[in-house]
Amino acid sequence: MGTTASQLGKDLLSEYQELTFLTKQEILLAHKRFAELLTKDEKDLPNTRLPMERILTLPELKSNPFRRRICLVFSTSQHKDGSLTFEDFLDLLSAFSDSATMEIKSHYAFRIFDFDDDGTLDYGDLERLVNCLTGETDDTRLTDEEMRQLISNILEESDIDKDGTVNLSEFQHVISRSPDFVSSFKIVL
Repeated sequence: MGTTASQLGKDLLSEYQELTFLTKQEILLAHKRFAELLTKDEKDLPNTRLPMERILTLPELKSNPFRRRICLVFSTSQHKDGSLTFEDFLDLLSAFSDSATMEIKSHYAFRIFDFDDDGTLDYGDLERLVNCLTGETDDTRLTDEEMRQLISNILEESDIDKDGTVNLSEFQHVISRSPDFVSSFKIVL
């Protein structure tokens, strides 16, 4: 399914349309934006992998507090370095598109928030999540007591089986009661 960055054939374009929630125009724009991040030498190579640092220069990701986690979750790199191929980039944009289902969006949101990749959101994940959302400056950081209380409230609301963590099913249950989630979980190029 790979291609050089300088061209995108009709067959491949159709295949990408079938495999993603993206329109033809969105795929072509994604291809253009991805290609703009490539060096001259990389443009002629098949399946070029862009380093996370270059992906993070995109304005659409630059201000997202979860930008690094987003790259890590969508990267297929064996090195777990957050680098993205064009197909990884399409997967990312597809999951964040307006057309993606609630199930897809909540699955990826859960993976992004699961900082230790253990399949649950535990106290440490929730603490990092809150810190990403509030910022980690002295002015915005919660006190230890405020953090404990907030995480206790989150678990009280979300941890249905009372095991001290939030699993994917519990997370999806909470998200299903949040009408703004689908419209706010998006990245548009």
